Parts: sequence; C-alpha cells; structure tokens
Amino acid sequence: MIEIKGLTKRFGKKPVVEDVSVKIEPGTITSFIGPNGAGKSTLLSMVSSLLDADTGEVLLDQQDVRKWKSTEFAKCVSILKQANYINVRLTVRELVSFGRYPYSKGRLKAEDEKIVNQALDYMNLTQMQDQFLDELSGGQKQRAFIAMVIAQDTDYILLDEPLNNLDMKHSVQIMKILRRLVDELGKTVVIVLHDINFASVYSDRIVAMKNGRLVKNGPTHEIINSESLRDIYDMDIPIQEQNGCRICVYFNSHT
Repeated sequence: MIEIKGLTKRFGKKPVVEDVSVKIEPGTITSFIGPNGAGKSTLLSMVSSLLDADTGEVLLDQQDVRKWKSTEFAKCVSILKQANYINVRLTVRELVSFGRYPYSKGRLKAEDEKIVNQALDYMNLTQMQDQFLDELSGGQKQRAFIAMVIAQDTDYILLDEPLNNLDMKHSVQIMKILRRLVDELGKTVVIVLHDINFASVYSDRIVAMKNGRLVKNGPTHEIINSESLRDIYDMDIPIQEQNGCRICVYFNSHT
C-alpha cells in the first residue's frame, strides 16, 4: 500500500500541494483528477520520489520512500512523467529494454528479453520495434514509453497524463491495458487524467484535487455525480448512464 501523509509542497511562497493525506489501495486503478494547476502532477512526483515534499511523508509498504534504495524502489514503483525527452537515438525495442535496467543493469538475460517481448506485444508495437523513436508519431512514441514502464514489471505503476498525444482509439486501448494489468496481474495503477470520462469508466477510486488541496476521495461511483463534480470543477455537469458507466456530458454544460 502507498500512504500519503500530510504532503505539502511550495514553489516560492505559493503552496502547490497543501496538507494532502490519502491511501492508495493495492490492486486498483486510482485516478487523480481536477482542474489545471490543482497539484495532481506535483503530488504524483512526490509519491514517486522525483520531488521532495516540504512537509509530510509517503510510505510504501510502511517504509518512507526516502529510505528506500533507488534500485529496490525501481523494482517496486515505475513512473511515466508527462514530458519524456531522450537525447540519444534509440529504437523502440531499445527504449522498452530500459525498463529492465533495475534487474539487468543493461545486460539483458533471456528472461528480460521475454518480458520486453511481452511489453511490446501488449502495446501493439512488435512490428515497429526496430524503428527509431524520432520516426514515430507522438502517439506511437507515447505507447513505446508505456511499454517501457510495463517492462519494468513493478507492483505500482504511476502515470502522469499518459493519454497525451493519443487519439481516441489508442487512449481506450491504453486504459484497457491498464485495467488488464490490475485485473489479471494484480498491479496497482495511479494515473493523472484530464478526461473525467476515462476516470469514470476505468477507475476503481478517484482522488480529486483543487487549488492544491484534496477535495474528494473515494470509490468512483461516489465521486462521479453532478454535485461532487460541481465542487471540483465549478461547472454543472450532467451525467448519463451508458452500459453501466456514468458519462459526464461537459461539452455543452452551463457554468
């Protein structure tokens, strides 16, 4: 389990995340939602140890993440940031192989190659594994980075807006894959999402933030309702039921 306890982060005098406490339940997809500037990505960066909190702590399996050895942490938690820049020219397969680094230190064994193959297959990238990243579209590149995270084979997968640059088809594909990772392999996925309908349809739990504070936290069906969404987004958002899912019709809503 990941426990977030009283996390606060300031940039200058401005608090970006303010006294946030929440538990991430194992074996679930937990989505962080909220308006731009709510602090979602900053919170995820602190959970993943990419950013130090000013106050508070993050516990992974009851141990402060700052006390974990980096190699052991990388075998337990993988993170995909919003912006991914790589200076060297890599093929898709070489990038995905980086996911095995905590285990192989760059010397891939047969088991590592097998896991890389599975990750490529999962993300529908096998046929383009020898193409260079700079030859790919933004969406294809994003899928390659997600395949790298899958190849890392961690219990916890943290994703910061992984649907950026993806069209509808590939966004749905990614969310279905994340759902399978949780349902079939028992992974725990934490994901920052802008589109509340993806959060509604695929999440088990939702953490909603606004102005750096936690405003809602609970099972998805408790959060995806017009009253809660008004508190989060300051909009009246009608909800429609479709195939047992709650769809937020915000495209033409009245503020």
